[in-house]
Amino acid sequence: MKQTISAAVICKNEERDIEACLESVSWCDEIVVVDSGSSDKTVELAQKHTDRVLHNDWPGYVAQKNFALEKTTGEWVLCLDADERCTPELRKALESAWNDEKLPSGFEVRRHTRYLDRWINHGGWYPDWKLRVVKRGEARWEGVDPHDKLVATGSVSRLDADIVHHTYRDFAHHIRTLNHFSDVVVEEWVKSGRKPSLLRALFHPPVKFFECYIWKRGFLDGRAGFIIAVASAFYVFSKQTKLWERRKKS
Repeated sequence: MKQTISAAVICKNEERDIEACLESVSWCDEIVVVDSGSSDKTVELAQKHTDRVLHNDWPGYVAQKNFALEKTTGEWVLCLDADERCTPELRKALESAWNDEKLPSGFEVRRHTRYLDRWINHGGWYPDWKLRVVKRGEARWEGVDPHDKLVATGSVSRLDADIVHHTYRDFAHHIRTLNHFSDVVVEEWVKSGRKPSLLRALFHPPVKFFECYIWKRGFLDGRAGFIIAVASAFYVFSKQTKLWERRKKS
Protein backbone atom coordinates (compact mmCIF):
# COMPACT_ATOMS: atom_id res chain seq x y z
CA MET A 1 0.00 0.00 0.00
CA LYS A 2 1.43 3.35 -1.04
CA GLN A 3 2.22 5.64 1.87
CA THR A 4 3.66 9.15 1.90
CA ILE A 5 6.63 9.85 4.13
CA SER A 6 8.39 12.99 5.29
CA ALA A 7 11.91 13.22 6.65
CA ALA A 8 12.43 15.62 9.58
CA VAL A 9 15.93 16.88 10.46
CA ILE A 10 17.01 19.56 12.94
CA CYS A 11 20.41 21.21 12.61
CA LYS A 12 22.78 24.04 13.42
CA ASN A 13 26.26 24.42 11.91
CA GLU A 14 26.18 20.96 10.35
CA GLU A 15 27.80 21.72 6.98
CA ARG A 16 30.03 18.67 7.42
CA ASP A 17 27.13 16.21 7.60
CA ILE A 18 23.93 17.78 6.33
CA GLU A 19 24.23 16.87 2.64
CA ALA A 20 24.99 13.21 3.24
CA CYS A 21 22.06 13.04 5.64
CA LEU A 22 19.64 14.63 3.18
CA GLU A 23 20.91 12.57 0.25
CA SER A 24 20.08 9.44 2.24
CA VAL A 25 16.42 10.51 2.47
CA SER A 26 16.10 11.83 -1.09
CA TRP A 27 13.55 9.05 -1.75
CA CYS A 28 11.12 10.54 0.77
CA ASP A 29 8.11 12.51 -0.47
CA GLU A 30 9.09 15.53 1.63
CA ILE A 31 12.17 16.71 3.53
CA VAL A 32 11.72 19.24 6.34
CA VAL A 33 14.88 20.81 7.76
CA VAL A 34 14.68 23.07 10.82
CA ASP A 35 17.74 25.22 11.39
CA SER A 36 18.28 27.20 14.59
CA GLY A 37 20.67 29.84 13.25
CA SER A 38 23.65 28.31 11.48
CA SER A 39 26.64 30.58 10.84
CA ASP A 40 28.23 28.20 8.32
CA LYS A 41 26.89 26.88 4.99
CA THR A 42 24.34 24.48 6.50
CA VAL A 43 21.26 26.32 5.24
CA GLU A 44 22.71 26.87 1.77
CA LEU A 45 23.61 23.20 1.44
CA ALA A 46 20.24 22.03 2.78
CA GLN A 47 18.41 24.20 0.26
CA LYS A 48 20.04 22.18 -2.52
CA HIS A 49 17.98 19.17 -1.37
CA THR A 50 14.66 20.68 -0.26
CA ASP A 51 12.67 23.90 -0.41
CA ARG A 52 11.38 23.29 3.11
CA VAL A 53 14.29 24.70 5.14
CA LEU A 54 12.75 26.49 8.10
CA HIS A 55 14.23 28.66 10.84
CA ASN A 56 13.28 28.33 14.49
CA ASP A 57 15.26 29.85 17.36
CA TRP A 58 16.61 27.14 19.62
CA PRO A 59 13.99 26.18 22.26
CA GLY A 60 15.75 22.99 23.42
CA TYR A 61 16.19 19.52 21.92
CA VAL A 62 12.73 18.16 22.71
CA ALA A 63 10.86 21.29 21.66
CA GLN A 64 12.83 21.71 18.44
CA LYS A 65 12.26 18.13 17.34
CA ASN A 66 8.54 18.47 18.06
CA PHE A 67 8.51 21.68 16.01
CA ALA A 68 10.04 19.81 13.06
CA LEU A 69 7.60 16.92 13.52
CA GLU A 70 4.64 19.29 13.45
CA LYS A 71 5.81 20.92 10.20
CA THR A 72 5.71 17.67 8.23
CA THR A 73 2.77 16.73 6.00
CA GLY A 74 3.38 13.06 5.12
CA GLU A 75 1.40 10.17 6.54
CA TRP A 76 4.63 8.93 8.07
CA VAL A 77 7.69 10.75 9.42
CA LEU A 78 11.31 9.57 9.47
CA CYS A 79 13.21 11.51 12.15
CA LEU A 80 16.97 11.84 11.79
CA ASP A 81 19.79 13.90 13.27
CA ALA A 82 22.18 15.56 10.84
CA ASP A 83 24.93 13.06 11.64
CA GLU A 84 22.68 10.09 10.84
CA ARG A 85 21.93 8.36 7.53
CA CYS A 86 18.99 6.32 6.31
CA THR A 87 20.18 3.08 4.72
CA PRO A 88 18.73 1.45 1.57
CA GLU A 89 17.89 -1.55 3.78
CA LEU A 90 15.71 0.66 5.98
CA ARG A 91 13.82 2.01 2.98
CA LYS A 92 13.26 -1.53 1.68
CA ALA A 93 12.15 -2.86 5.08
CA LEU A 94 9.77 0.05 5.57
CA GLU A 95 8.15 -0.28 2.15
CA SER A 96 7.70 -3.99 2.81
CA ALA A 97 6.12 -3.34 6.22
CA TRP A 98 3.60 -0.96 4.68
CA ASN A 99 2.07 -3.93 2.86
CA ASP A 100 0.69 -5.28 6.14
CA GLU A 101 -3.01 -4.77 6.72
CA LYS A 102 -2.62 -3.49 10.27
CA LEU A 103 0.11 -0.93 10.81
CA PRO A 104 1.57 0.20 14.14
CA SER A 105 2.02 3.80 15.24
CA GLY A 106 5.74 3.56 14.66
CA PHE A 107 8.79 1.48 13.84
CA GLU A 108 12.00 1.07 15.80
CA VAL A 109 15.27 0.64 13.91
CA ARG A 110 18.80 -0.20 14.99
CA ARG A 111 21.28 2.68 15.13
CA HIS A 112 24.79 1.61 14.18
CA THR A 113 27.51 4.04 15.19
CA ARG A 114 30.91 4.58 13.60
CA TYR A 115 33.52 6.11 15.91
CA LEU A 116 37.32 6.16 15.98
CA ASP A 117 37.48 4.55 12.51
CA ARG A 118 35.46 1.47 13.41
CA TRP A 119 31.88 0.28 13.84
CA ILE A 120 30.94 0.06 17.51
CA ASN A 121 29.12 -3.22 18.11
CA HIS A 122 29.01 -3.48 21.91
CA GLY A 123 29.02 -1.41 25.09
CA GLY A 124 25.32 -0.62 24.76
CA TRP A 125 25.90 1.18 21.46
CA TYR A 126 24.59 -1.62 19.21
CA PRO A 127 21.99 -2.73 18.63
CA ASP A 128 20.75 0.66 19.79
CA TRP A 129 17.01 0.45 19.06
CA LYS A 130 15.43 3.83 18.34
CA LEU A 131 11.88 4.76 17.43
CA ARG A 132 12.47 6.86 14.31
CA VAL A 133 9.60 6.17 11.89
CA VAL A 134 6.15 7.19 13.13
CA LYS A 135 2.67 7.96 11.89
CA ARG A 136 2.24 11.71 11.88
CA GLY A 137 0.00 12.72 14.75
CA GLU A 138 0.65 9.51 16.70
CA ALA A 139 4.00 10.33 18.34
CA ARG A 140 5.75 13.11 20.26
CA TRP A 141 9.26 13.80 21.43
CA GLU A 142 9.54 13.62 25.21
CA GLY A 143 12.29 13.48 27.83
CA VAL A 144 14.57 15.95 29.57
CA ASP A 145 17.09 17.85 27.45
CA PRO A 146 19.44 16.80 26.01
CA HIS A 147 18.18 13.20 26.27
CA ASP A 148 15.13 13.29 24.03
CA LYS A 149 13.02 10.25 23.17
CA LEU A 150 10.36 9.74 20.51
CA VAL A 151 7.25 8.15 22.06
CA ALA A 152 4.31 6.72 20.09
CA THR A 153 0.72 6.76 21.31
CA GLY A 154 0.04 3.29 19.91
CA SER A 155 1.86 0.05 19.20
CA VAL A 156 5.45 -0.08 17.92
CA SER A 157 7.12 -2.71 15.73
CA ARG A 158 10.78 -3.32 14.93
CA LEU A 159 12.33 -3.29 11.48
CA ASP A 160 15.30 -5.48 10.61
CA ALA A 161 17.33 -2.49 9.39
CA ASP A 162 19.85 0.09 10.55
CA ILE A 163 20.32 3.80 10.45
CA VAL A 164 23.96 4.81 10.37
CA HIS A 165 25.31 7.24 12.96
CA HIS A 166 28.53 9.14 12.19
CA THR A 167 29.02 10.43 15.69
CA TYR A 168 31.97 12.33 17.22
CA ARG A 169 34.66 13.30 14.73
CA ASP A 170 37.41 12.44 17.22
CA PHE A 171 37.97 12.10 20.96
CA ALA A 172 38.21 15.88 21.46
CA HIS A 173 34.81 16.31 19.80
CA HIS A 174 33.46 13.51 22.02
CA ILE A 175 34.60 15.31 25.18
CA ARG A 176 33.29 18.69 23.97
CA THR A 177 29.89 17.14 23.32
CA LEU A 178 29.76 15.45 26.73
CA ASN A 179 30.78 18.74 28.32
CA HIS A 180 27.91 20.50 26.54
CA PHE A 181 25.41 17.77 27.39
CA SER A 182 26.40 17.82 31.05
CA ASP A 183 25.81 21.59 31.12
CA VAL A 184 22.30 21.09 29.70
CA VAL A 185 21.50 18.27 32.14
CA VAL A 186 22.70 20.23 35.16
CA GLU A 187 20.62 23.24 34.11
CA GLU A 188 17.54 21.01 34.13
CA TRP A 189 18.55 19.50 37.48
CA VAL A 190 18.90 22.95 39.04
CA LYS A 191 15.43 23.90 37.80
CA SER A 192 13.96 20.77 39.37
CA GLY A 193 15.73 21.37 42.70
CA ARG A 194 18.00 18.34 42.54
CA LYS A 195 20.88 18.28 45.00
CA PRO A 196 24.42 17.00 44.42
CA SER A 197 25.39 13.65 45.90
CA LEU A 198 28.88 12.72 47.00
CA LEU A 199 27.88 9.05 46.94
CA ARG A 200 26.77 9.31 43.30
CA ALA A 201 29.98 11.13 42.41
CA LEU A 202 32.00 8.41 44.13
CA PHE A 203 30.23 5.25 42.99
CA HIS A 204 28.37 6.05 39.77
CA PRO A 205 31.47 6.57 37.55
CA PRO A 206 33.07 3.15 38.26
CA VAL A 207 29.67 1.45 37.99
CA LYS A 208 29.15 3.15 34.62
CA PHE A 209 32.57 2.02 33.43
CA PHE A 210 31.83 -1.56 34.50
CA GLU A 211 28.44 -1.45 32.78
CA CYS A 212 29.86 -0.24 29.45
CA TYR A 213 33.15 -2.14 29.37
CA ILE A 214 32.37 -5.45 31.11
CA TRP A 215 28.62 -6.08 31.41
CA LYS A 216 27.79 -4.75 27.92
CA ARG A 217 31.06 -6.18 26.54
CA GLY A 218 32.61 -2.94 25.37
CA PHE A 219 36.00 -4.64 25.63
CA LEU A 220 35.15 -6.47 22.40
CA ASP A 221 35.41 -3.13 20.59
CA GLY A 222 39.08 -2.88 21.47
CA ARG A 223 40.64 0.48 22.32
CA ALA A 224 37.50 2.29 21.15
CA GLY A 225 35.40 0.34 23.66
CA PHE A 226 37.76 1.30 26.48
CA ILE A 227 37.68 4.96 25.47
CA ILE A 228 33.88 4.97 25.35
CA ALA A 229 33.63 3.38 28.80
CA VAL A 230 36.05 5.90 30.32
CA ALA A 231 34.26 8.83 28.66
CA SER A 232 30.89 7.53 29.89
CA ALA A 233 32.22 7.34 33.44
CA PHE A 234 33.63 10.86 33.14
CA TYR A 235 30.26 12.12 31.89
CA VAL A 236 28.33 10.93 34.96
CA PHE A 237 31.09 12.29 37.24
CA SER A 238 31.08 15.69 35.51
CA LYS A 239 27.33 16.08 35.98
CA GLN A 240 27.61 15.62 39.74
CA THR A 241 30.61 17.95 39.95
CA LYS A 242 28.92 20.70 37.93
CA LEU A 243 25.77 20.38 40.02
CA TRP A 244 27.87 20.75 43.18
CA GLU A 245 29.52 23.87 41.72
CA ARG A 246 26.17 25.41 40.82
CA ARG A 247 24.69 24.75 44.25
CA LYS A 248 27.79 26.12 45.97
CA LYS A 249 27.47 29.42 44.09
CA SER A 250 23.74 29.83 44.79
